[in-house]
Amino acid sequence: MRPITLAALSCCLLAVAPLAHADASIEKRLTERGVRFQKDGDGDYRVVYNYSKEGRTQLVFVSGSTETTDAFTVREVFAPAGNIDDDNIDGAAALKLMTDSRRSKLGSWELNGKTLVYVIKLPDSVNAAELEDAMDMAATKADDMEIELSGGKDAY
Repeated sequence: MRPITLAALSCCLLAVAPLAHADASIEKRLTERGVRFQKDGDGDYRVVYNYSKEGRTQLVFVSGSTETTDAFTVREVFAPAGNIDDDNIDGAAALKLMTDSRRSKLGSWELNGKTLVYVIKLPDSVNAAELEDAMDMAATKADDMEIELSGGKDAY
């Protein structure tokens, strides 16, 4: 095994620095709004919404990483709502989800493996209040759809 030179180590640290900075910016925005979160194994920020009046909870995630285009750095806010094997997601439900996506002001329905998720893709430059608003929207949409598809289960 070859020893790592100082130059090689510096390059590795510089490559990781933007991700650490991006994570810190999310933590700062969530903390600024008083949002309690946990960082999960793949670096996403996990938030549990508690709808105590309805006796339900809803998971929402803020991606710990970003993607870029030529002009934008994009971060995802997403919330699971169902599983294509366990819930009533057939052709009719898929058409309803597509229609709902078209009508939504922000966000759309996607599949992540076999999990139905409501996803909002935002410029990473959104402020803390805007990020929280997107999280609120994703939580509401996902929980409402989970109720509809599962007949009231609260799996997420």
